[in-house]
Amino acid sequence: MKSQLFNKIDILGVRVDALNLDLACQKIGQWVGSRENVYVCVAPVSTLVDCQEDEQYRAVVNSAAMVTPDGMPVVWMVKLKGAKEVKRVYGPDLMKRLCIDEKGKYKHFFYGATENTLNLLEQKLRESNLDIRIAGKIAPAFQQKAELEKKEVIDMINNADPDILWVGLGSPKQDFWMALNRGKLNVPVIIGIGAAFDFLAGVKPQAPKWMQGCGLEWLFRLICEPKRLWKRYLIGNVKFIYYLLKKSFK
Repeated sequence: MKSQLFNKIDILGVRVDALNLDLACQKIGQWVGSRENVYVCVAPVSTLVDCQEDEQYRAVVNSAAMVTPDGMPVVWMVKLKGAKEVKRVYGPDLMKRLCIDEKGKYKHFFYGATENTLNLLEQKLRESNLDIRIAGKIAPAFQQKAELEKKEVIDMINNADPDILWVGLGSPKQDFWMALNRGKLNVPVIIGIGAAFDFLAGVKPQAPKWMQGCGLEWLFRLICEPKRLWKRYLIGNVKFIYYLLKKSFK
């Protein structure tokens, strides 16, 4: 039987949603409308690899209401499982759609990155959408791993009453942060967005569309930030292929 869009598709033990950008935004809109308490993870290859080596992390990702196919290799794997119409739901594209294209439909709060990046992000978003509603933004102090947030921060976010809380701490930290703090936050939808703040603020360059479409975005990012990303992409990509081969020969 063919898989239908928005089914959960098991890729190396991670339940990835077979969807596209339109469906993802539609579902998020429904959750906002019904005032749900959910979190959304974006899943590139690095997330799938990390989930093989950390059972707790895999549980956190699989507890998300939505896990988007953020990288092209993940999209290809979901397609191989029968969901032929699935398309990439890339974090920056998801954020642009909900913050810019949807005009003033939702109220947003941004948590992560640096104060400078968040200020640039707000400026760029306001230039693209005069009707955008930004409830607030917080650039947290750096922490090695996710922790339960301080009460004053939780209160600040809750008092701002956003519809969507965007969390840009990078994976896996942002996913653990969402899982740890979901119960204390009154925001309907929390979305872990990776490096989208940096990209949309113009702090870091994005790969050309053709590189994104053919699965070479990792190479562009590696060239831009070799010292920080070599392990994630060179070792991580090899591990991904190894885990796929290992599973196929079981």
